[in-house]
Amino acid sequence: MNAPLRFNEALLIAGHAFEPFQCVAWAPQDGNGELSLSVVDRTNNRIGRKQISLSAYSDPKQLESLLLQARAELDKNGYQLQSWAMPK
Repeated sequence: MNAPLRFNEALLIAGHAFEPFQCVAWAPQDGNGELSLSVVDRTNNRIGRKQISLSAYSDPKQLESLLLQARAELDKNGYQLQSWAMPK
């Protein structure tokens, strides 16, 4: 996957990256193109959060790197995620 990602594609990828937990994503209304992600557990407690710039989420390699970092942080905090790989 080398083509720039669109917003909706990045959302779908991020959603799968944090399973079995839910990933809630939104773009702030200020229109800066930033993507905000929150990962919540089964009781709706936020267990992780990440801000991703437009340039980062539109680049598949940067998005993959940021998602892997966020997954590592959750793992370090004791949350077990399903295996995941960036779509090709």
